[in-house]
Amino acid sequence: MRSMIRLAILAFSLLAPLPAFADAGFERWLAAQWPAAQAMGISRATFERETAGLEPDFSLPDLALPGKPKAPDRQAEFVQTPAAYLSDKAIGNLAIQGRKLARQYDADLKAIERRFGVPGPVLLAIWARETSYGGAKLSHDALRVLATQAYVGRRKEEFRAEFLAALKILDEGHVTRAGMKSSWAGAMGLTQFLPTGYLAYGVDLDGDGTANIWSSVPEALATTASLLKEKGWQSGKSWAYEITVPAGLDCTLAEPETTLTIGEWLKRGVKIADGRRVSPAALKDAASIIMPAGPYGPAFLTPANYFVLKSYNFADLYVLYVGHLADRIEDDRPFARDWSNIALVKTRDLEFMQKVLRSKGFYADKVDGKAGMKTRAALGAYQKANGLPLDCWPDAAVLEHMKRGG
Repeated sequence: MRSMIRLAILAFSLLAPLPAFADAGFERWLAAQWPAAQAMGISRATFERETAGLEPDFSLPDLALPGKPKAPDRQAEFVQTPAAYLSDKAIGNLAIQGRKLARQYDADLKAIERRFGVPGPVLLAIWARETSYGGAKLSHDALRVLATQAYVGRRKEEFRAEFLAALKILDEGHVTRAGMKSSWAGAMGLTQFLPTGYLAYGVDLDGDGTANIWSSVPEALATTASLLKEKGWQSGKSWAYEITVPAGLDCTLAEPETTLTIGEWLKRGVKIADGRRVSPAALKDAASIIMPAGPYGPAFLTPANYFVLKSYNFADLYVLYVGHLADRIEDDRPFARDWSNIALVKTRDLEFMQKVLRSKGFYADKVDGKAGMKTRAALGAYQKANGLPLDCWPDAAVLEHMKRGG
């Protein structure tokens, strides 16, 4: 009898209606997108066809579902240590593969560089980081992902624009719905473009009317180069230089707003650590210093192209990965200094530290639990103000000092 009751309860639960935000609300939201789609020139037939039967995917990360806490960040750049993310073995293996692909696509890469000014190794490195040279297969229905994020995501308006752009791509026939696969965040193709980026920067090399970022390596790489050029890529310039800093350098200077020419940094005792020569013209280029692991890893001079790469992915570790891999495709040398295998402060603790820094006037950026350059510079200012050892690093000692009331 008890087993029959349990079965009856289970059957009733399966038949019970889903919460309001999971069905009728989503259908109303979809219907409300038609005026904006129409204004973009999307046909009614496309809109009806692609939204018919569309359902949200509530298993996606980074949703703001009623009654559910925010899930922890899954982006590798923010949850891995520099030593783990910038694995020398992994980057070395990708560099070997990258050199083979550089030979295979030599003519295409040279033509792309002539047109956009972005060197082939940089494009290959982005391809490697985004989809492991196409080896990482994307399995999500892009339209479903974007609709879900636009409906119950944490950046609804941003993803609403992406959802509408995805409909535009389908309406123009650039790809079929079955072929429009994406990551869980809605990025598509070999080098991972959101739909608005595709529409803005897509490059059609073969004249068929479509920038095929899904299966054409040359068109995916050309589209990537198109974006980087538009963001300000400087042809013939380095993305960064690994350096050694003089003893006693104030680590609060290692942040984007503090810039000097490369020549001025060298006069202050900074030395190029990776053996590369800085051209006389480059000595006049403005650059800032970054120390992604504080005193526990390599430091870098970052001219304009560093920040152009950052427009592709805002994480510093991502830029270091791509730039370093590009260097190693050309010249297979590891970083001059190793990364120490340091422990990361928990996200909630770093959020607490950012709130303390903000309350004391050291920090004015967002509270996101990530130890970016501005956070580390603010930590250094806090350390100086409180007579603590200066390393601009969010460690347990600084956390404990803040918990005691600073």
